[in-house]
Amino acid sequence: MASVSFRNIEKSFGKFKIIHGISFDISDGEFVVLVGPSGCGKSTLLRMLAGLEEISGGEIAIDGVVVNELDSKDRDIAMVFQSYALYPHMTVRDNMAFSMKLRKAERSLIEKRVADAAHVLNLDALLDRYPRELSGGQRQRVAMGRAIVRDPKVFLFDEPLSNLDAKLRVAMRAEIKALHQRLKTTTVYVTHDQIEAMTMADRIVVMHDGIIEQIGTPLALFDRPRNLFVAQFIGSPSMNVLQGTFRRGDGQCWVEAEGHRWPAGALTQAADSQRVHYGVRPGDIHLSTSGEGIEARVIVVEPTGAETELLLQVGDSRVIVVMHGRTGVQPDDIVKIGIEPAKAHVFDAVSSNRLE
Repeated sequence: MASVSFRNIEKSFGKFKIIHGISFDISDGEFVVLVGPSGCGKSTLLRMLAGLEEISGGEIAIDGVVVNELDSKDRDIAMVFQSYALYPHMTVRDNMAFSMKLRKAERSLIEKRVADAAHVLNLDALLDRYPRELSGGQRQRVAMGRAIVRDPKVFLFDEPLSNLDAKLRVAMRAEIKALHQRLKTTTVYVTHDQIEAMTMADRIVVMHDGIIEQIGTPLALFDRPRNLFVAQFIGSPSMNVLQGTFRRGDGQCWVEAEGHRWPAGALTQAADSQRVHYGVRPGDIHLSTSGEGIEARVIVVEPTGAETELLLQVGDSRVIVVMHGRTGVQPDDIVKIGIEPAKAHVFDAVSSNRLE
């Protein structure tokens, strides 16, 4: 296991700067997920850590040792790729053992490491098969087993589940998280899927256009997003956002938007008449039973069993509501919705930063 440090990391491809001075630390044994939209630089950052891309500026250190000039094979890391990258002419056993054979490890040690990894990943019965004889999930487990056999200081995962179907992705998420809890190896995981990030990470690094927008635990990012980008990227369905004007008076605070008063907390950073973005998560809106609240028209009702998702029209804006359980409302019904002031998120319209 090892700590990892990024110090003012920059990356350019020709005239185009892709990563702009990124700095953060990963603790020994931590599971950190780099998340962001396509093109934000997360995979490039991972590949620089792996030694597969040159670093244009800054330093990367593993266990306090700067590795900028070290070859990938000398960094004591293991990487699991999106495409599995298995040798088609080798059995599962040989694929898992290959890196240790290259390092001329003793045969008894290789056999023990392969057997241990196969047992952990439930691959014992597949060791004599070839990759073409395996399902996508089995191939991904073999790729993970090949990484485990090396016993590296750091595991790197580059969107390893994106080629799997939805049900298998859920199962593999749990397997990777359980594997980390068992091995305690420092892990850096790249994905564009914020559900993967929320369910697997000790900490999430949210990236956008080559910079870090926010770093924190999954619940910290969900409850207190630093800016509008993080607020709308983290959480599914995405946060509802309306443009409006902040108001205060008679001991209350609210946002005027779409012809209604949307309740807000007492924000010391917000000024009366300030232009803002008002955000509220779909699960934090409830249908009012008192006859009071913000009037909305039901557009779509989507029952999923345990929950029901409603698409509502409020003025010119669409609002999503996620309810636990089921509801009798139908399309074109007029309903009233309520929001607790403490559940509202308010962002400055100019900077997009959260107002406290």
